[in-house]
Amino acid sequence: MGADRGIHVEVGAKEVEILQPSHVSKILAEIAKRENINLIIVGKQAIDDDMNATAQMTAARLDWPQATFASKIDVKDGKLTVLREVDGGLETIEVKLPAVVSADLRLNEPRYATLPNIMKA
Repeated sequence: MGADRGIHVEVGAKEVEILQPSHVSKILAEIAKRENINLIIVGKQAIDDDMNATAQMTAARLDWPQATFASKIDVKDGKLTVLREVDGGLETIEVKLPAVVSADLRLNEPRYATLPNIMKA
């Protein structure tokens, strides 16, 4: 799975102070409609308010299925198989595309630069 391109949405400094998950979900839903996007991946929780609401609100606005707390995603035949963390352990669900996924920190394993590559850079 990869991205064809990314979209950076800039918000003025004054607006950042009042930006809530409902505002972010409205922006994401509108971009998805305009750009004909079929998968939105967002973080599980914001570090400032710990709300965990943007993915759910975005899915509701678009009337798309959602998979929250994803720690592994497989794409096949227009469907996502998502391994997600729940209170009792792990759960596997399947959702059709288009969909909204909120990523758990275990979804991606960071690639650290090696010392020779750091020296080359």
